[in-house]
Amino acid sequence: MLYDVAHQVMGIHQSTVIVLLVLCAFFSLSIYGQPAEVRRRYEHFLTQHVYGAMTEQRCDRVIRERRITQSETSNNCKEVNTFIQANSNEVRAVCTGGGTRLPENRDLYISENGFPVVMCTLRSGGRRPNCNYRGGTSFRKIVVACEGGWPVHYQEGVIV
Repeated sequence: MLYDVAHQVMGIHQSTVIVLLVLCAFFSLSIYGQPAEVRRRYEHFLTQHVYGAMTEQRCDRVIRERRITQSETSNNCKEVNTFIQANSNEVRAVCTGGGTRLPENRDLYISENGFPVVMCTLRSGGRRPNCNYRGGTSFRKIVVACEGGWPVHYQEGVIV
């Protein structure tokens, strides 16, 4: 009798462990359905490069508010930062059918359609928050690196 109870408890314990493992695997994916590292890179990409309401007059303020620097680990002013005037779904579409994979780099995709962009170029300052930018607008096809169908890096813009 004691053996049966112990066996049942072990069965419940094993079932609990299995359920917990499945839940951990499920929650390791974000609400977007992407692994945590891809989610981190995607969110960083959005912060640095996607802003539908961006204007050339807002470069200083937006770069300061979003804490955009040369790298994630420095406070050095970034020489150039490009903002895509679109929403995240429009930009993501480049990775999911709205772009063409570049033959020389299988992670890079060029958009089929052009996007309005604001390019912010450093005028003065060396370290955040003393970075001063000059903004300019243009219309470009964008080249982004995609990982698992998500844009994670802005490579360049090609004037159309």
